[in-house]
Amino acid sequence: MRTEANGTGTRTVSGFLENPVVGMAPWIVFSLLVGPGRFEIAVGIALATAVTLTVLSRVVNRGSTWKLLELADVVFFAALAVVGATASAGTLRWLETYAGEVANVTLAVIAFGSMAVGMPFTLQYAREQVDPALWHTPAFIRTNYVITAVWGLAFVVAALAGAYGDLVLHNPNNIWTGWIIQILAIVAALRFTGWYPEVVRARATREAAGQGPEPPRPAGLLLPLAGLLVPIGIAVLVFDDNVWWLGVALMVAGGLLTKALQSRA
Repeated sequence: MRTEANGTGTRTVSGFLENPVVGMAPWIVFSLLVGPGRFEIAVGIALATAVTLTVLSRVVNRGSTWKLLELADVVFFAALAVVGATASAGTLRWLETYAGEVANVTLAVIAFGSMAVGMPFTLQYAREQVDPALWHTPAFIRTNYVITAVWGLAFVVAALAGAYGDLVLHNPNNIWTGWIIQILAIVAALRFTGWYPEVVRARATREAAGQGPEPPRPAGLLLPLAGLLVPIGIAVLVFDDNVWWLGVALMVAGGLLTKALQSRA
């Protein structure tokens, strides 16, 4: 019984580490944590996350290949840690303000750059989860291009939101540009990563066999985003008294949308 439980736990961890979201975890953590007075701790946590996930991937998935995103994680945050430790006070202030945008822009470049060279970064993770016979099929490759592009767009949105807060509002801690918009962009990409492959598989099954399960509906993609409107509304009520009415509206809209989407998903 214990051996079976250990085997199940190992497979669960292995499956978790084979998800491309894991490779982006250090960047997501960093971009959400960094800000005035928080650069060193954000870099430290991101670097520790990157190293831990890379080591776990090698230990748990012994046949796993080195991935572009894993290497970029460790190199980028190790370099930032060195820069932060040796930078002048002025440079450190600049990093505290704009490092979030730098991280998001770097991720967008990695995403679109990997597509440009014919190796979307999600492909390396996806190949470890499917039969090798599918690796070179058009549907499999196209799916990874689409998912990688969605992640690239999510990081562009996050970078633009952060830049607007820093350059226009002069407020890196603005709840909308520093937190809500960026979190919504990441959650949307996360959900799309799980939803879209299911759509492709269902369509392929129906085309090949003439029957099969209905592809997941768009309502299933939007449901987590609708669910986020309630906590966002609460956050607005707590941190932005000037628009308390918007917080109430978001909470009501989140509840109504969630109920409507649940019936359609």
